Amino acid sequence: MNKIIKMSRYCVVAASMAMLFSSCSKYLDVNSNPNGPEVVDPALYLSSIQANYALGMQFDARMLGPYVQNFHHITTSLSTSTGTNNADIHGYVRSSDFGGDLWRNVYWKGGFNTLDLIKQAKEQKKWDLLGVGYVMQALGWQWLTDYHGEIILREAFNENQNTFKYDSQEVVYKYVDSLTRAGIAELQKTSDGVGSSLFGRFDLIYKGDRNRWIKFAWGLLALQHQHLSRKSTGYNPDSVIAYVDRSFANNADDAMVPFLGQASTDANFFGPLRNNLPNFGQSAFIVRLTDGTLFTGAIDPRRPVYLTTSTDGMYRGLQPGVGQASQTAATSVRSLFNTQLGLTSSQPAGTVGKYLFQNNAPFPIMTYSQLQFVKAEAAFIKGDKQLARTAYLNGLNASLDFVRSYATDVLAYNTARTTYMTNPAIVPPTAADLTLSQIMLQKYISQWCWGFLETWCDLRKYDYDANVFTTFTLPSTYFVDNNGKPAYRIRPRYNSEYIWNIDALTAIGGFDIDYHTKKMWIHQQ
Repeated sequence: MNKIIKMSRYCVVAASMAMLFSSCSKYLDVNSNPNGPEVVDPALYLSSIQANYALGMQFDARMLGPYVQNFHHITTSLSTSTGTNNADIHGYVRSSDFGGDLWRNVYWKGGFNTLDLIKQAKEQKKWDLLGVGYVMQALGWQWLTDYHGEIILREAFNENQNTFKYDSQEVVYKYVDSLTRAGIAELQKTSDGVGSSLFGRFDLIYKGDRNRWIKFAWGLLALQHQHLSRKSTGYNPDSVIAYVDRSFANNADDAMVPFLGQASTDANFFGPLRNNLPNFGQSAFIVRLTDGTLFTGAIDPRRPVYLTTSTDGMYRGLQPGVGQASQTAATSVRSLFNTQLGLTSSQPAGTVGKYLFQNNAPFPIMTYSQLQFVKAEAAFIKGDKQLARTAYLNGLNASLDFVRSYATDVLAYNTARTTYMTNPAIVPPTAADLTLSQIMLQKYISQWCWGFLETWCDLRKYDYDANVFTTFTLPSTYFVDNNGKPAYRIRPRYNSEYIWNIDALTAIGGFDIDYHTKKMWIHQQ
């Protein structure tokens, strides 16, 4: 991680806020110094940090989406060195920053901005903003370690260094836990500068609602601690359940980052205006999960909201690394925008898109449904199947409610939902009938095309086990550097680590050709 992190953070804040709040013409009128702000309200940093975290996840979804089989490349032009299609076979792009946007956002776009937010909030005694700063920083570290494994933590923002040592994932996990709890403690304070009017104005997610931020923090702890469920020590399902119970109460608490969708600079990364996903189509796995193939006879009401049909009216999906080169136009898989058949380089003017692939669609960061499935898994592991079934149904119903808001035919959606919920393959008649596979597959469906990293955490935690993720099939041929193994981590960002931080990266094995297949600490018992 080179000195790129020292780039002016005020410029980053200003650019992002100008993009998201172009009507706020006086937001920089904060001091008498024409060369830079002397005192900055910490709330001014929030929009930039939150928007860039969402965008970072969406950028890297082009790597993660194929890994977890949410979607795949429509074409089959795989390469050993170039071409993003390598993600379909658990590979990477050599000498490229592809897959490195979360790294860039946590260390650069979020990095010093978050530190400045924390510093200003402390000095101004704005404890609510300080708490949000801690929680947002914890979220960044959590995402980054779940994505890369070992990361740079303790030396990350030392301006006197040009090279930086990596910290173990165990160290990062402990730090995220303590940082999140510190955030909760600050958010619970009610004295001094709590309640800044700018907090509500520039907080894209919760509009300055401290109570919902506290719930978010408990949700982050629940997600983190459930990642440890396969370890022989240190995992406690009762703690996970308790954290979920302190977190979201319903879908109204969902953490969503909004987009205006009026221009490419303020539009959802997945929307047709930005045209970043024209080469991707839905996977065969998500089709099997929703068309009654896996859950026998249970047609998922979310299917027409999520997926698109070929021109012959049939739902089809792509296998990893296969594409559809031999398909006819009538039977080819459409792009995720549902406007073009097969591969296309541009979208017609006025294309609206669907579901989360709309220009102004908000991007979920954490949802009530997701957390209920986390609780269901923890209760199942504990052996409390009655509690697991209740949480499972809460998660399923919440997901169905969430997706219904994107349905074009609500009446048809509700009718299909009623039928779906009478199928015992979906709703187990008794708690004893509930399976771990049902929990994890419904969580997978609920997180389709937004919860990429959490889905990958689940798949890796169970070693891609088809007994848990029924019919999930790894690529028949892996990327040449994999040595016949699936990916368990993303390699660090190329231009900052493989160019500038060689010694530190060598020390953790980062130059091994199959480094990306090495299991992380959380996957080792």
